Amino acid sequence: MRILLLGNTGQVGWELQRTLAPLGEVVGVDYPEIDLTQGERIRQIVENHRPELIINATAYTAVDQAENEPEIALAVNGRAPGILAEAARDIQAGLIHYSTDYVFDGQKGAAYIETDPPNPLGVYGSSKLAGEKAMTQVGGSYLILRTSWVYSLRRPSFVTKVLEWSRQQPVLRMVTDQIANPTSARMLAEVTALLLAKSAPNPYAWLMDRSGIYHLAGSGIASRLEWAQAILQNDPDPTQQVVKKIEPALTADFPTPAQRPLYSALNCDLFQKTFGLSLPDWRQALKLSMAVD
Repeated sequence: MRILLLGNTGQVGWELQRTLAPLGEVVGVDYPEIDLTQGERIRQIVENHRPELIINATAYTAVDQAENEPEIALAVNGRAPGILAEAARDIQAGLIHYSTDYVFDGQKGAAYIETDPPNPLGVYGSSKLAGEKAMTQVGGSYLILRTSWVYSLRRPSFVTKVLEWSRQQPVLRMVTDQIANPTSARMLAEVTALLLAKSAPNPYAWLMDRSGIYHLAGSGIASRLEWAQAILQNDPDPTQQVVKKIEPALTADFPTPAQRPLYSALNCDLFQKTFGLSLPDWRQALKLSMAVD
């Protein structure tokens, strides 16, 4: 396969660059080589490479900053996916795009399925939902994979922040009312590669038959506090910790520019039923991600 990977230096993109390698020729591009606010540049890169598969691992992910930069967030997260979908359709390439649990408002009180009505609370979630709608309207051969609470140790994430705080503060306060699925970037990339391996020799036709929105996140749910506790338990260098205890708190105790959904867990049964694949339990994935080779 000829694969065009957009965002190959990000959390998920870095892992995809490795996991996709056995499938064929992978061309990775990222900013500034590609600027997702420039529609013509997007079309030009797709036309130049003419891949069989396009994977979009780029996004504007600064949730709070998006409140002050709505136009940039909408351009990258909202309009660019639609342009990519058009470019992919024109050359009959399959397209994989990642979206987010933040398209939901967190008021359901149970794990969301794909047909639940979205209702984003902020600019980031609204821009990602706009991207989903743009791709769906274009159609073609595509998968939109909604995920949640993605982390790696190679890029700033909740995991790296907790480790950093644990080396600086004797007491950490973590919220108990934000609940979702912690998702390993490495596991997400590996399942994406396994999925695409099934699509050979004609990824365009194979994905066309299965096009749509799917939830793909770590199995099981956790609060931010439970996740932080597990991070500290799996710290590869616990002797560096100065933290003595973690205290429960509420989201309301930490005002932010953007409102976050409280219970945004994703039900991934449809993905597992359709593709025969799933991500492992989030605790197991975290342990593997933090293990020292």
